[in-house]
Amino acid sequence: MASVFPFVVSPLTNSEIKLQYRVRVEGFRGSDSVLSSNSIRASGTSSIGQKEKTGALVDGSPTKEEESDVLIDGGNEKLKSRVEGKWVKDEVSEDLEVWWDDGYGMKTVQDYFKGAKEITKSDGGPPRWFCPVECGQPLKNSPVLLYLPGFDGVGLGLILHHKALGKVFEVQCLHVPVYDRTPFEGLVTFVEEMVTFEHASSPDKPIYLVGDSFGGCLALAIAARNPDVDFVVILTNPGTSFDRSQLLPLIRVMEGLPEGLHSVIPYLLSSVIGNPLKLGMADIEFTLPLKSKIEQFSANLTGYLPHLSDTLLWKLKLAKSAAAYANSRLHAVKAEVLLLASGDDYFLPSRDEAVRLHRLLQNCIVRHFEDNGHLLLMEEGINLLTIIKGTGIYRRSRRHDFISDFVPPSKSEFKCFCGQVIGPLRTSSSYAMFSTLADGRIVRGLAGVPDNGPVLFVGYHMLLGLEVYSLLEEFLRQKNVVLRGIAHPAIFNRRLENSFSKFSMPDWLRVGGAVPATASTLFKLLSNKKHVLLYPGGAREALHFKGEEYKLMWPEQPEFVSIAVRFGATIVPFGSVGEDDLLDLVLDYDDLMKIPVLNDYIRDASRNTRSVRDESKGEVANEELFFPGLWPKIPGRIYSLFGKPIATKGKEELMKDKEYVNEMYLKVKSEVRRNIEYLLKKRDEDPYRNIFDRTLYRALYSPLSDIPAFDP
Repeated sequence: MASVFPFVVSPLTNSEIKLQYRVRVEGFRGSDSVLSSNSIRASGTSSIGQKEKTGALVDGSPTKEEESDVLIDGGNEKLKSRVEGKWVKDEVSEDLEVWWDDGYGMKTVQDYFKGAKEITKSDGGPPRWFCPVECGQPLKNSPVLLYLPGFDGVGLGLILHHKALGKVFEVQCLHVPVYDRTPFEGLVTFVEEMVTFEHASSPDKPIYLVGDSFGGCLALAIAARNPDVDFVVILTNPGTSFDRSQLLPLIRVMEGLPEGLHSVIPYLLSSVIGNPLKLGMADIEFTLPLKSKIEQFSANLTGYLPHLSDTLLWKLKLAKSAAAYANSRLHAVKAEVLLLASGDDYFLPSRDEAVRLHRLLQNCIVRHFEDNGHLLLMEEGINLLTIIKGTGIYRRSRRHDFISDFVPPSKSEFKCFCGQVIGPLRTSSSYAMFSTLADGRIVRGLAGVPDNGPVLFVGYHMLLGLEVYSLLEEFLRQKNVVLRGIAHPAIFNRRLENSFSKFSMPDWLRVGGAVPATASTLFKLLSNKKHVLLYPGGAREALHFKGEEYKLMWPEQPEFVSIAVRFGATIVPFGSVGEDDLLDLVLDYDDLMKIPVLNDYIRDASRNTRSVRDESKGEVANEELFFPGLWPKIPGRIYSLFGKPIATKGKEELMKDKEYVNEMYLKVKSEVRRNIEYLLKKRDEDPYRNIFDRTLYRALYSPLSDIPAFDP
C-alpha cells in the first residue's frame, strides 16, 4: 500500500500556500516527493518503489507506520515534521459482516470540488499513485484496483466510493498533475509499471482497471498490450468516442483564439461535464435565500475549473490521441469488460459508444444508466461496488467463486433494495411471516428458524417468485442472515443481455446472494454452514399455468436430501401464499405460444438458457422461460410459514440409505403442502388482509413491519 496524504503538491513549487495536516507517512521513493493532505496515502512517483522500500508487508499492508504533523511551507519550500514512529500490527479480516457500513452518503460531489480545487494547484512533478485513507484496510487476499481518472487527471473521481471499494480492493488512484506534459504513450508505460509489479507479486489475482472517460482509453490500451495479465476492466463513459464528441471542434477553436480568452472555455465546459443540475445542487441548503442558492450552484459547477484554462488545449489533444490509440487496439483486448454508459451524457456520445464497444470487444457486458450524465460515478444513487457485485465480476482469483467471493449486503444496499427496488411490492403486499418453535407452537416472526447453519429452507415457489424478495428482506432484518438462494441459470446468462441492459432485478438478486442451481454449489454452501433457500419446483413452479396455483411440481428424485444429510444440515420446510391476492394470471405459456413473433422470442430465450434438469425427469423439467400475461388486483397480502426444523445432524451415515432419504424427501414435501394449506385457511381470519385496512392502520398506529395479522 502506498504512503499517506490527500492532495499532491510535490515536488514543491514556488507556492505561497501553507497547509497543515495530520498524516500517516510510510516512506517515498524520492525524498523530494511530498503530498499534502489528511485523507490520502500516496507514493512519490510510484507505489512500486515504495513497496520495495518499506519491505515488510502483511498481506500487502505495511507493518510499520509513522504519524506526523506536517507543515508544508510554500515560502521556503521546506518540509517541517514531527515524526512519531511506532510498530503497528494490522488485523486483516477475511470476511465482512452483514449490514456493514460502506460509507455511502458520507461524501458528495461537493467534496470532490473542494479536493480538486486544492489538489490541482500548481503541484508540479510527474504522474503518481495514491491511496485514499478512507479506503482503510481491505479484506485478506483482496485484489488491486487501479483507478485511471478522466479528463481532469485529478484522481478523486471515486471519492464517493472510497470507503466501500476499500473494503474489498487495494485501491490505487492515478494522479496526473495539471502542468504535466507526459504523452499518452508515456502514461501507458507508467501504468504498465504498476501492472507489472502487481502481476508479479500476485499472479493468481485479477487486476481491476477502472477507466473513467479519458481513463477508459488508458485502461483499454493497457489491456490490449498485456493480453496475458488477468484484467477486469470497468469503463465509465469511455473516451474512445472522442472523435464524435462536442469537444473535438474545440481544438481548432482554441488554436484560433487569443490566449487571453482561453480562461472562458472551462466555464463553457461546466455545462457538459455531467448532469449540471445534479452536480450543481450538491450540498446546497434548501433553507438558503434564492440569491445564495444561485451563487452556490454556480460555484459548485465552476469552482475547480479555471485552473484548466492554461492546459485545456493540451488535454484536448491528449484525449484525441488516446482515443485513436485505444480504438486501433480494441481487437487485442481479451479482458473481461464491464461498460457503464450514461444516457444523458452531454460530453460524449456514450450511449452509441456502448453499442459499438459491446459489438467489438470479445467479452463485454453493458449496464445502461438512462438518466445519468458524464460524471456517472459522482452522481447520487450510483454505487460502484453494488454494480460490480450485481454483474458478478468481483473475484479474488482467476475464476469467480460464488461462495468465497461473495460480499454480503451493506447498509446502503439493504436500504436501497427495501426502499426503491421492492418498495412498491413491500408496501402493497405487507408480508407476514410465521415460524414453528421446537414445541410445535406457531409464532409471528422468525423465532423458530435456526440461527446457526447449515440450514436448508425448502419450499413452494409462488408465481414469478413473489415471495423471494420478502424472505431476503425479513431474514436480513430479523435474523441478520443472508439467504443464499439457489437460482435458475438464466439469471447468470450473459447471452440474454444487450448493450441497453439496465441494472435490474437479476443483478439485485446476485447482490442478495443468489447462486446458480448446481449440485456443487449446494455442496459448497452447506459445507460452509450457510443458510440456503431451495425450490425443488424451480422455474416450472414459478411460471406455472392457469389453475396450478399452490401445486407442488417437485421431481421424483430426492435431489437435495443426501447433500443435506451429509453435512448434518437442518431442513426447514416452508410454504408461501398470496399470489392469487395480488395478480390474475391472464396469459400462460400455452396462450403465449399461440401469438406469432412472441412465440419465436420465447423459443429463442429457452434455447439460449441452460436447463437445470433433464427432460426425462417429468413435468418439472419443462423450463421454458417466459413472462406471463398478468392483471393486477386490489392487493391482498403475502404470508409465509416456516415449519418445525428437521435435524439431520448425527445421521450422516444414512446419506446413502435410499429408504431413509426417500422417506425424508416425502416428509419435507408433505410439510410444505401442510404449511400452504394452513396459510390458505388462516388468512381468511386476518383483519388486515385488505390493503385499505392496512393503510388505515399504518396511518394511525404503526410502521409497515408491525401491522398485525391473524392469530396463529
